[in-house]
Amino acid sequence: MKKWNNVYTGTMGVALSFSLVLSACSTESGTPAANTPSTSAPVATDVFSPVGQYPIVKKPMTIKMFAPQLASIENMETNTFTKYVQDKTNIQIKWDLVPDKALNDRKQLMLASGDYPEVILHGSLTKDEQMKYGKQGVFIPLNDLIDKYAPNFKKAMADLPYLKSSITAPDGNIYALPQINECYHCNYAQKLWINKSWIDKLGLKLPTTTDEFYEVLKAFKEKDPNGNGKKDEIPLTGSDDMWAGNIASFLMNSFIIDDQVDKDSGTFLQLKDGKVDLSANKAEWKQGLLYLNKLYKEGLIDPASFTQNSDAIQQLGNRQDANVMGGITTALISYAHSPDEKHPRHKEYVTVPPLKGPNGVQQAGYFAGVGSSQMAITNKATKEQQIAAIRLADYLYTEEAIVLEEHGPENQGWRKAKDGEQDMNGKPAKYAIIPSADTKTTHNDGWEQIGPSLRTFQYRDSWAALQDPLAEGAYEVRLKRESAKYEPFQSKQMYPSSVFIALEDAEVAAQLKTTIRDYIKSNMAQFITGSKDIEKDWDSYVKGFDGLQLGKYIEIYQKAIAKK
Repeated sequence: MKKWNNVYTGTMGVALSFSLVLSACSTESGTPAANTPSTSAPVATDVFSPVGQYPIVKKPMTIKMFAPQLASIENMETNTFTKYVQDKTNIQIKWDLVPDKALNDRKQLMLASGDYPEVILHGSLTKDEQMKYGKQGVFIPLNDLIDKYAPNFKKAMADLPYLKSSITAPDGNIYALPQINECYHCNYAQKLWINKSWIDKLGLKLPTTTDEFYEVLKAFKEKDPNGNGKKDEIPLTGSDDMWAGNIASFLMNSFIIDDQVDKDSGTFLQLKDGKVDLSANKAEWKQGLLYLNKLYKEGLIDPASFTQNSDAIQQLGNRQDANVMGGITTALISYAHSPDEKHPRHKEYVTVPPLKGPNGVQQAGYFAGVGSSQMAITNKATKEQQIAAIRLADYLYTEEAIVLEEHGPENQGWRKAKDGEQDMNGKPAKYAIIPSADTKTTHNDGWEQIGPSLRTFQYRDSWAALQDPLAEGAYEVRLKRESAKYEPFQSKQMYPSSVFIALEDAEVAAQLKTTIRDYIKSNMAQFITGSKDIEKDWDSYVKGFDGLQLGKYIEIYQKAIAKK
C-alpha cells in the first residue's frame, strides 16, 4: 500500500461522536432559509444524460464543494482524480478547501454563518449535525434524490443490512451520505497480544481464563523470560492515549461489557433484552476492578499504561538490549513493534482470544456500523445541482471510482492481478499494488479517502496479499486472521454505535455522556492503582451517579434504541 494509506483507516466512524455546534443562520421552525432554491421547479430534460450514462450533464456545470486539504495531497485542483471525475461527469468542482486538522472548526463556523457552498463533500458530519441542519433546511433531504438518481447507493443499502438505519434520522430523512469502509480488524479493536516466545520459553500455555492470564503475567515478571538476568520485564502495558491502546477494557470484558476503544469513546452502557442500563455501577464491574487492582498491586500492570503516549511506547518496544514487553494492545503491536524487518520483534506476538471470567463471561467488543457521514447537499444548490451532485456521489460509490480515488491511474499505482496472485483470503486476487521506489511523502494522483465511497469487506479483501502473515507488508493479513479469533465471541450486550439520538436530546446526551464517561474513567484509574479503596469507596462511587443525571442519560439512549 502507498505510505499515505493507513491500516487503521476503517470504521473509525464506528464510534458515536457528538459535537456541539453554533446555531445556523436559518429559521428554527425547520423551514429552509431564504436562499433555498425551489425543489419543485421543473428540470430541463436536455441537461442530463440518462441515469447510469456519462457525462452526467451534457454541458459543463460548476458546483462548489467543501473538503479537507490533506497534507499528503499536493493540489486538489490539478489532482489526477479530480481531472478524471470532471472529464467523466462534466461537473467542474470549485474547491472550498480547509486544512484537515481545522476541518471541524471551519465546518461549524461556516454552517453557523451561512457562508457554505452547494455541497459538503467531506465534512465528518455527526448525527446531531445532520439532524440539526436538516431540520433548519440547510441540508436537504436526500431520500427522493437517492431513489431516482443513485442506483449504486440504493444497491448498497439493499446489500448492507445495517446501512439504511445507520444514516436515517428519526424524522425518516437521510441528510448525508456516508463513507462506508468495512474494516474487519477494526470491528474487533479490543485485542490483546502476548509474547509467545516468552510463553514457550517458560513452558506455559496461552491463557484462556482470567486466572490463567494472571499466572502468565506473574511468570513474566518473576522468571526472566528475556534471559538477560534482570527483572526488567513489563508483564502488561498499554496506552490510554492511543486508539485500541486501553488494556482495562479488554480485561473488563471478561466480567461485563466495556465499550472503550480510545480515550474519548465509550458509553459504558449495556443492552439486555432491549433494555439499556449502565455497566459501570454493577457488581460485575466492581469484580473486574478488583481483578485489575490485583494485577496492578503485584506489579503486573505497567503504571505508565495510563499516561504514556506513542513515542514512549516506541522507545520502550524498540530497546536494543532486550524485549521487555509481555502483554500489549493492538496499538502497541503497530507502534512499539513496527511490523517490518528492521523491527522483527512483532513476530514474537500472537493475540489472546477473549478470556473467560470467573462467572463464565467471555466476549469481544464489536464496533461495526456507520457513525458520522461525509456528504451533504445544502439549500444553496439549484435543483439541477442537486441532481448532478447526487449522481456524482453515486459514481463515487462504484468500484472504478474507489480504486482510482485511492490508488491513482491503472498501471501506475496499481494493476489488475495476475494469474496465481492470491487475495486476503487466499482466493484469486482482483487487483495488486505496484510497489514504488518513490520516497516522496506527497502525491497528486488521487483523493485517498475523501468523500463518500464504498469499501466493503469483499473489496478490501480482493487486493493481492502476501500469504505469510509475518512477512513484511502483510500486516493487514495478519490483523484479519488474528481478528477471526474474536468473531465467535462478539458481544450481544454492547450498545450499538450507529444510533441516532433525537435532536431534542442530542445536546443533553453529549453533555451527560462526557460527564459520566469522565467520572467513570477517573474513578476507574484510581480504583485500579489503589488511590481509592474499592471495598471502602465503592458505595460512594455508585452514589455519585445520582448527581450526574444517570437516569436521564439512560432514558435518552433507551428512547434512541427503541426507534432504531
